[in-house]
Amino acid sequence: MTKLKYALAGVALSFSLASFAADWAPGTTTWSGLPDIKVTKLALYLTPKQAFDMKKANPKGVALFDVRTRAEAMYVGMATDADALVPFVEHPELMSDWDERRTMYKLDPNQDFVPELERRLAEMGLNKNAQIILLCRSGDRSSKAADRLQTAGYTQVFSVAEGFEGDRASDGPKKGQRVVNGWKNADLPWSYKLDKAKMYFPR
Repeated sequence: MTKLKYALAGVALSFSLASFAADWAPGTTTWSGLPDIKVTKLALYLTPKQAFDMKKANPKGVALFDVRTRAEAMYVGMATDADALVPFVEHPELMSDWDERRTMYKLDPNQDFVPELERRLAEMGLNKNAQIILLCRSGDRSSKAADRLQTAGYTQVFSVAEGFEGDRASDGPKKGQRVVNGWKNADLPWSYKLDKAKMYFPR
């Protein structure tokens, strides 16, 4: 196994063993208080609204990538302003392995993450110094993906700390549901209808 594979395996393990972040109020920008699981080496963060505004202000110069799994995009929907779905981790094709700790199908590092992102950036005429925004479910994976890109030489990678679905409520009638914050809960544009050209297909 190469050093890269070991590193990616470590990222997947840390993601699978990580505890879920505590409630993070919508629109919070006091990044020094960000839960450890959402912290990145570059320390570049955005709220969903900031990410939306940044992309709208420079649609061709800012890249917005959804780094969730294909299943999440298909069943939960996707931000309409995302340039592409580039999964950081993925379920094995047959979903035959179970993660007991997280009580869900196992996720494996997507070895194609960086090459696919580079391909998408090249199509947009952007390079490693471009402003790149990453969006996952709740800011956990996007932070790990940002660190992976920083290691690969990318200099302006922003993580949407609240993610697409947001954090789980810790109490109240909707305890356990992802209603605290996030792209969807901020009423930003999203859709269940997916654009095939933006979807990820293993190569």
